[in-house]
Amino acid sequence: MNSKKFLRVGGAVLIVLGVLGFVRVLGPTPEASIFGATWWSDNGESWGHLILGIVALIGAYAFDADPQKTLATILGTILVLVGLYGIFNGNFLGVSLENPADTIVHLVIGIWALIATRGRGEVA
Repeated sequence: MNSKKFLRVGGAVLIVLGVLGFVRVLGPTPEASIFGATWWSDNGESWGHLILGIVALIGAYAFDADPQKTLATILGTILVLVGLYGIFNGNFLGVSLENPADTIVHLVIGIWALIATRGRGEVA
């Protein structure tokens, strides 16, 4: 996988997570989420997922390979840092990061982005 493919697929995943947070599948509190305390997303986090996903999709189609790699590196770094921060502190800029599943999602998508930057070639 390369950066372009990550930006397309990872961006779509982030948009889906953002939308699920807003429609309350991943409700704003553990009680409102269909997954309970295991996985929920407040409005701030839903906005973050949605915005990062849109930026990723725009980058996948509007940028050449080098800027795509830079964007994937930035997104991956942000997600890994937010995931690590969520492990040690449950709140980031007013956004609750207390649930374990979401911390894992941040780390997995972030590491995936960083690995994708090592990929070679264009994939349609």
